[in-house]
Amino acid sequence: MQLLTRHLTKSGITVFAADTLTLELPVTRVSSAELCENADLVIAIGGDGTMLYASRLARESGTPILGINRGRLGFLADVPTDEMIASVDQVLSGNYSRDSRMLLEAHLHKESGEQCTGFALNDVVLQRRETGRMVDFSTEVAGHFVNTHSGDGLIIATPTGSTAYALSCGGPIIEPQLNAVAIVPICPHTLTDRPLVIPADQPIEVVLLERDDTKAEITVDGHSMGEIRPADRMIIAASEQRIVLIHPPGYDFYGILRSKLLWGRDNRQRND
Repeated sequence: MQLLTRHLTKSGITVFAADTLTLELPVTRVSSAELCENADLVIAIGGDGTMLYASRLARESGTPILGINRGRLGFLADVPTDEMIASVDQVLSGNYSRDSRMLLEAHLHKESGEQCTGFALNDVVLQRRETGRMVDFSTEVAGHFVNTHSGDGLIIATPTGSTAYALSCGGPIIEPQLNAVAIVPICPHTLTDRPLVIPADQPIEVVLLERDDTKAEITVDGHSMGEIRPADRMIIAASEQRIVLIHPPGYDFYGILRSKLLWGRDNRQRND
């Protein structure tokens, strides 16, 4: 971060950083809420968790995000640290591609009339909490009943989130530009309860069913949105807002899949 900051400031570029950042940097300090208001580009240095944090900051302003990967997998933050300076220079010179990513908008309607709203670049998750028992819930898509489920919960994932939690639960990988959403059961009680891919413009409704000692919560990109009770309703749909990612030349989604998932190896060539 210090190397990049010095490089940018020497080039005459104004760099903003959150006032909570403890590193000594030659930057203009602002609050986290103000970081994206006057910025032309957000540079997120870290893993995919950092990219999710940056997306929350940039959602209202629409400021594009460039990810420098210092994490483990890095499906979102795709620029290696050893290419950081060169990639940033290419982007600042206008040599880049823009990648518009879907957001999910989740509304939790409480029996009391209270409503909570959250936005997810990756996923909205219903999951059991504080109990070893399964949760029972039902799903509808565009007003049509789909199924009743028993298990540990349910993941509603964007194409971006299809390579995150949903993938570990057996969900499909969705190409980022597809206007689709994956509905992925978590540890379903029956083997016939399978992942489902639907058009993103069809709203999904999830209702928790009555069961002894039922306790479940909703998380949005890993952050708790609150407890859901049997009398509550959760409705998820694609948001009108989107997140813009910036990629330097050479970005290849399938190349990232090969790298992270170890695809493309010739299994016929083995060392005996």
